[in-house]
Amino acid sequence: MSSSKKSTPTTSRREALRRQQEAQARATRRTGIAIKAAWATGIAVIAVMLAVTIWAIVKPGSAGVASGSLVTPAGATDSGAILVGNADAKVTVTIYSDFMCPYCGEFERANGDDLDAAVEAGTAKLEVHPMAFLDAQSSGSEYSTRSANAFVTIANADPALAWKFDRLLYANQPSEGSTGLTDAQLVEYAKQAGVTEEVTSTFAKKIFLPWVNKITDQAWDDGVTGTPTVKINGETFTGDLYTAGALAAAIEQAASA
Repeated sequence: MSSSKKSTPTTSRREALRRQQEAQARATRRTGIAIKAAWATGIAVIAVMLAVTIWAIVKPGSAGVASGSLVTPAGATDSGAILVGNADAKVTVTIYSDFMCPYCGEFERANGDDLDAAVEAGTAKLEVHPMAFLDAQSSGSEYSTRSANAFVTIANADPALAWKFDRLLYANQPSEGSTGLTDAQLVEYAKQAGVTEEVTSTFAKKIFLPWVNKITDQAWDDGVTGTPTVKINGETFTGDLYTAGALAAAIEQAASA
């Protein structure tokens, strides 16, 4: 008589059920591994997508971010100014302004001729700080930074032409809250000031935008609280900024002191 036990239908069903459960367990383990792998892959993909997105936001040339490395224009002062006129002039007139600032426009239109005369006579030199903080007032066109960059680009080649360009921009100043002057208009006014196409063709590169941003921050750090801010030999001018003659008289007084 054989010692082996003959399988019954119940035993066979249990064995089949056991094998089925083992198969399901193996399948579940394989599914878990696959899911973990998919999660890992998905996380990696998301990380790559996030990195690409961040790079797209901050990559050189993207909107709202200064492109390229910091380039200081030729002849710029350590305080972040463009020097116009004879460096040995006895009187230094320091001007902090933003090309979108309506009060800066009033100041320049009232005093521009007197400043020209003082520079031509050798009585005074100008330290112009082209700040750019009113982009929000140009309906998304970033006029403050575009115009400041154009001014500094010209100053890098010829500060005297940059001052002529400055006066043209204020003589034709757009309203605050408008889109400002177009890039083509900036080029046109630069040409009217005598700037060559070799220089105007580089406006779009925004080479000096990082420097403009730097000196704007530097102005706030130095205690400037608004524009226009005007100083004579380092002292803030507290006279009438918007009527011709008052600033000229202060310059003459400083020259004779």
